[in-house]
Amino acid sequence: MNMPEIDVIVIGGGLAGLTSAIHLSKEGVRVLLIEKNDYPKHKVCGEYVSNEVLPYLNYLGFNPFDFGAKHISEFELTTHNNKSISAKLPLGGFGMSRYEMDFQLYQLALKNNVEVLCDTVTNVSIKNDMFRIATKSNKDIQAKLVLGAFGKRSNLDAKFQRKFMTKKSPYLGVKIHVSGQFSEEKVALHNFKGGYCGMSKVENGNINLCYITNYEAFKKYKDIETFQEEVLFKNMALKEVFKNSKPKFEKPLAISQISFETKKPVENHMIMCGDSAGMIHPLCGNGMGMAIRSSQLASQLIIDYLKEKIKTREELEKAYTIHWKKAFNFRLKAGHTIAYLFRQDWLAPKLLVFLRWFSFLVPQIIKMTHGKPMKV
Repeated sequence: MNMPEIDVIVIGGGLAGLTSAIHLSKEGVRVLLIEKNDYPKHKVCGEYVSNEVLPYLNYLGFNPFDFGAKHISEFELTTHNNKSISAKLPLGGFGMSRYEMDFQLYQLALKNNVEVLCDTVTNVSIKNDMFRIATKSNKDIQAKLVLGAFGKRSNLDAKFQRKFMTKKSPYLGVKIHVSGQFSEEKVALHNFKGGYCGMSKVENGNINLCYITNYEAFKKYKDIETFQEEVLFKNMALKEVFKNSKPKFEKPLAISQISFETKKPVENHMIMCGDSAGMIHPLCGNGMGMAIRSSQLASQLIIDYLKEKIKTREELEKAYTIHWKKAFNFRLKAGHTIAYLFRQDWLAPKLLVFLRWFSFLVPQIIKMTHGKPMKV
């Protein structure tokens, strides 16, 4: 493979990988991004993004509203027995499909001279302070640094025997786009026994319906349609949207073995970003924002390392670990706790009654899993 010398290889072309690649390239870093899939592509994702990342996206040269993203300012939560509560989102956010957002960031990466290779990485090794990347198509590429942004679960996670891979991952995610009636300004989380469904509009006016459930609860039913009829539709808000809308996909997208176990932000000397570094529970609705925030942290420190403001690889890895934990540890713990409480079918309705009485607490709880607007 005839390529100029590479400073950083980014493995994975989702939100974290793309924003990192753009950021690094804007600062003159020679970047190769390796992504196994072609763009555009739908992904199982809630497709709601907190406005905390808007300043950073604008710095990168990306304005989601240029591509039809929907402004979101309202939040609604319902329980499986049809109790509900609404609140204003403290910062607000926007709705945009991964199909469109990833594709537009990919186009921006190309404009910023990011080299993009469609291939699958099969191994990463380091020797004499240089990384060596092997791919499925037998390419052998070297770089000074590797940024891992390969998502929730990858063949590389198994290759490096990451601890979270040894534990069972009991969650299943399902996503579909539909056309129908739903407020453009609202993101909703509808609880059902064994899980919950996120709902918001995206750039083309379609509604994104994305739900997560425990696989043990799901496997009692013969297929997705039966599970929805027997379980999801006990929540009347979910039933109304599903029954009064038209599917835009031939069939729902599904992903299994979703893990919320703790991960390390540095693995085998790779700087890990986005879901590769850690996942917040989707109930808290800010995984996309966290992925973009982590890419900013990683990119800034990598630039400092390449400019020799950070002297050694050890210092870089230590600095990123400290910054990552400071930015996300509390969010992740809060997200796990909130999700655990609302997963208890007997408790969720009682919590909602309590929050109705003390509604001023709802924005404060939301803030626990969101950050402040990113400084650039």
